[in-house]
Amino acid sequence: MPLKVVMMGTGTFAIPAFQALINSEHQVLGLYTQPDRTGRGHHRHKNPMKELALEQGIPVYQPAKINTPEALEELSNLDADVLLVAAYGQILSQKLLDIPKQGAFNLHASLLPCYRGAAPILFAIRNGETKTGVSLFRIERSLDSGPVAGMVETQIGVKETTGELQDRLAVLAAPLAMQALYEIEQGTLVEVPQNHAAATFAPTLDKQEGAIDWNQSSFQIECHVRAMQPWPSPFSFLHQSDQEPLRLQILDVETPSSEELDILNIDQELRNASPGTVIFANTKKVIIRTGDGVLELKQVQPQGKRAMQISEFLCGRKIHPGDNFQ
Repeated sequence: MPLKVVMMGTGTFAIPAFQALINSEHQVLGLYTQPDRTGRGHHRHKNPMKELALEQGIPVYQPAKINTPEALEELSNLDADVLLVAAYGQILSQKLLDIPKQGAFNLHASLLPCYRGAAPILFAIRNGETKTGVSLFRIERSLDSGPVAGMVETQIGVKETTGELQDRLAVLAAPLAMQALYEIEQGTLVEVPQNHAAATFAPTLDKQEGAIDWNQSSFQIECHVRAMQPWPSPFSFLHQSDQEPLRLQILDVETPSSEELDILNIDQELRNASPGTVIFANTKKVIIRTGDGVLELKQVQPQGKRAMQISEFLCGRKIHPGDNFQ
């Protein structure tokens, strides 16, 4: 018998699962999503989850605080069998979790118990992981700790950013959720307790944590650059003797081969310069010293301007050997 389901989600990670739920045999009672936000110029930020629900005639609920008596009563009156949660953005109280007959389940973008918390994709890429995935687990009061009802794995691409990987994981999450709903409906769902001793955490980052530490290894910096996109964005300041420091988002870097470096015939003194120092620069190429080697800049974005390849950037601003990134 089809289930009566309430969806809770706000971010784009939740959209494919919500669309799959709409297309399924299950009855979608409503969508809970964060209240509308107003940005600069009093423009309302678009909420694609809300727009999708309204297009389908699905009731939308946007309580500022989901755990108030009024909000709990409203949810209780919907008489849901299951809550399906993905990137909702509010902590759910035990009173709320007790409302749906079959429980509340969350789609989380990691292979639990690894990377519990708000930024699992970012931390997986920053830490150099080669694989990740999506876990569906029964929500309990402690953070991302409930038994896992389903999991799907995927390899992390060598150049994949947090934003790109999130989009892929969102697509993988949809059939995972639908399979779990089918198993709940059939009474065959198996839930496996997590190994709490193996848990790692991925908390929300501060915006300043996008800053690149050139003392790190080339591999660590490459991972950092990919992990910090699209937010909080990887950045560094270019320091030159005759210019004000320039804030640059560093969007792509690569480790040049030893053969490439030999061809460039870089001065030995510069090869041994401190991390962050530009050791080679011409009209098309910039190479920077790191904690254990070098990295080539491939794509940058000056503050207030669009992203561009380094060769295009160099048409407007010269970089010289001995300049410094901090």
